[in-house]
Amino acid sequence: MILYFSATGNTEFIAKEIAKRLDDECLNLLERIKNDDHAILHSEKPFIICAPVYVCEMPRFMSKYLREQNFTGSKDVYFIFTSGGYCGISGILAKSMFKKKKMNYHGHAEVTMPRNYVANDSYPMLEKQEVEERITKAYQELDTITESIRTGGKLTARHVFLFETLITVPFNPIWCKYKLTAKEFHVKDSCIGCGKCAKLCPLNNIKMKHKKPIWHNQCTHCMACIGNCPTEAIEYGTITKEKERYNFGKYRYVIKNLKKNQK
Repeated sequence: MILYFSATGNTEFIAKEIAKRLDDECLNLLERIKNDDHAILHSEKPFIICAPVYVCEMPRFMSKYLREQNFTGSKDVYFIFTSGGYCGISGILAKSMFKKKKMNYHGHAEVTMPRNYVANDSYPMLEKQEVEERITKAYQELDTITESIRTGGKLTARHVFLFETLITVPFNPIWCKYKLTAKEFHVKDSCIGCGKCAKLCPLNNIKMKHKKPIWHNQCTHCMACIGNCPTEAIEYGTITKEKERYNFGKYRYVIKNLKKNQK
């Protein structure tokens, strides 16, 4: 069973492609996370968990959900992390989490995908060509990843040095508390009041009032709201003004062309 959370489509793409290759069930965890739904997840096949990386770790809300979740059937688990280039200590924390559940952790893979973090000037958005190149490379890497899973092998990623762990463990919660705020989010007049942003928010942090979104005190900067707005009406302060929003759906043609050329 493939389980995933995806804000702007990168991780969803990876999860669904793996499911196709392994002929396995694929489940989006968004609604379960939003509703704190911990109904037992059962699979006779290995659990394959696909997650994005925020601030060098798996999203804290997703980690919390998985820690509290009961898994039955297979005792085997694999992780696939998607990031803009650095997965930090995500694998270390995932291994620790599932060892405590007495499950067999078979490693993780790291897949570099296009960056979606438009709400921070420290992380410039990529040019079209680089976006296409990253998607192409990720697609090509999936054959190796799925073959390792199919044969019961281990997934491997780069070695994480001790200093990375020592820095990230205290840094992540502080950054999340003080930097990942929602107070700068607002909408332009082009907002059509569709409510898609509220529906996609994993923390239920967005409420609709008079057909306009209102952001409250929790935020994880997943970019689901701003990246999926059909009219690009959402802004984050002045940082996102005239910036290209990333959503995997805009680049689905890359995969279509790759599959067409394989025939």
